[in-house]
Amino acid sequence: MIDTADQGEPIAVHAMRLRDAYKGSPIPSLRDDVSAGDAETAYAIQSANTEHWKAAGRKISGHKIGLTAKAVQAQLGVDQPDYGSLFDDMEIADGGVLDPSTVLQPKAEAEVALILGQDLIGPNIAADDVLTATDYAVAAIEVVDSRIRDWNITFADTVADNGSSAFYVLGAERHSIQGLDLYTCGMVLEVNDKIASVGAGAACLGHPLNAAAWLARTVGLKAGQTVLTGALGPMVAIEPGDKVVARIGGLGTVSFSYGVSS
Repeated sequence: MIDTADQGEPIAVHAMRLRDAYKGSPIPSLRDDVSAGDAETAYAIQSANTEHWKAAGRKISGHKIGLTAKAVQAQLGVDQPDYGSLFDDMEIADGGVLDPSTVLQPKAEAEVALILGQDLIGPNIAADDVLTATDYAVAAIEVVDSRIRDWNITFADTVADNGSSAFYVLGAERHSIQGLDLYTCGMVLEVNDKIASVGAGAACLGHPLNAAAWLARTVGLKAGQTVLTGALGPMVAIEPGDKVVARIGGLGTVSFSYGVSS
């Protein structure tokens, strides 16, 4: 962890640099000051920005989970997922439009989203508890982005950068998860009517409910919050004009256009 008293840039300065990057200029990796696996410092930077945004009037609508795929964890040299906060102004309506001026280097990934009907707080939360506490599930697309130049990120970078979050889209179809197969459910992500990514529920930390349980044990979750449980397949870079559609077995479809669709 950075010793803010005598080395490196303090947490507040790193947080401000990341906030400023949202204006259109990605910054270099933080690796010169924050070691790649320094989760403590990275989450402190994330928290500083979360509190800044809350003080500015933004409202937390839920949380996102990242790095749920073992292959991605291996790429970044970690053995755990990460998380970030969702704010209500990050939601795009199903079928809506993402303004290109609001992102830097966006990518899309398909996920299962859970909307909670009960609080989930405590160190012993398990998948069955998530099943009981969930009000309904929907197909979702997360638009991930990085304020780090060229996506040249470490684990600490993505954590500090609010889990590389940007926007999210929730499908209109609401489904009870009682009896719903979120383990073998298939996923297809299409860009401009062409298959760009495929996957399944099991790709998300073995099961989307496992991912949500991990998050609940880690940060605690509240009734009414949205939980993006993690990607079901590889994320896909998008360009202005693209139309993105995700289809998830048992949950239906969800879509958005990046700028004006062709």
